[in-house]
Amino acid sequence: RGAVFLSVARGKVSEGINFDRHYGRAVIMFGVPFQYTLSHILRARLEYLQTHYQIREQDFLNFDALRQASQCVGRVIRSKIDYGLMIFADSRYNRHDKRTKLPKWILQFLGDGQLNLSTDTAIAQVKHFLRIMAQPVDQTALKQVLLTLEEVEVMSPPIVRSFENGGQHAGS
Repeated sequence: RGAVFLSVARGKVSEGINFDRHYGRAVIMFGVPFQYTLSHILRARLEYLQTHYQIREQDFLNFDALRQASQCVGRVIRSKIDYGLMIFADSRYNRHDKRTKLPKWILQFLGDGQLNLSTDTAIAQVKHFLRIMAQPVDQTALKQVLLTLEEVEVMSPPIVRSFENGGQHAGS
């Protein structure tokens, strides 16, 4: 009926493999995936960023770690009609300086009611969310969210349309 898949951030599975639809419904991020800071390559990059762009070491490391965390949890949601749980199981994500560096598509669902939860409260919220999401999709409401083929074609740049027309420009 189900399975648990464990992986390491910055490992082979953290990028490139999507667990969309029923293949993945939750990602639990334990810890903040900071880079190995004693790496000579990273040291050189940090020095370059400080010298040429006045970017502080800690600012870059925080940005990079939260970008990596976002990529990892994003493996579970790959389309407008997909759903999943993203659980940041580390109190450091409660800190303003970390949380504000998460992308808007995550922050829009990360309100005060979802921060610093007890285990019991988190489980209750997960059960409630999964019960709601398990309901059949309202096809009428779905059509209001998704674009039609005609709307996509209108939005497509001319170069894309020229390939679809066998190399002819759309106006030709």
